[in-house]
Amino acid sequence: MARILLIEDSPTDTAVLTQLLERNGHQVLTSGSAEDGIAVAQRELPDLVIMDVVLPGMNGFQATRALSRDAATSAIPVLIVSTKSMDTDKAWGMRQGARDYIVKPPSEAELIARINAVLGH
Repeated sequence: MARILLIEDSPTDTAVLTQLLERNGHQVLTSGSAEDGIAVAQRELPDLVIMDVVLPGMNGFQATRALSRDAATSAIPVLIVSTKSMDTDKAWGMRQGARDYIVKPPSEAELIARINAVLGH
C-alpha cells in the first residue's frame, strides 16, 4: 500500500502503530524525534507522515510546519496522531500544514480510514 513515516517518541505507541499499519499492508519507517523525522522524510520521501505532537526537542507542530514549507517534502501529507485533544490543538495542527488530526488512541478502523482518505484511496 503506502510507505509511512511514523514520528513518535513512545516505544509502546511506535510498536502498536507499526503493527497496526503493517497488518494493513503498509511499509513503516520510524523516527523517535522531530529533527530526525524531518531528515528521514527528506531522504526517504514517504507517501505519508504520521506525527506525534509531544516530542523531545522540536514538537510535532513545528516539525509539521517545517515539512509543509520545505519544497522537497511539502507534497507529503502529514497526519497528526496526538493525545492533545483540544479543538485549539487540532486547529493549530491544521494551520501548520497537517491534512488531518486524530486523537490517541485511534481505533484501527478510524486510523486506516483516515489514512486512506488522506492518500486518496
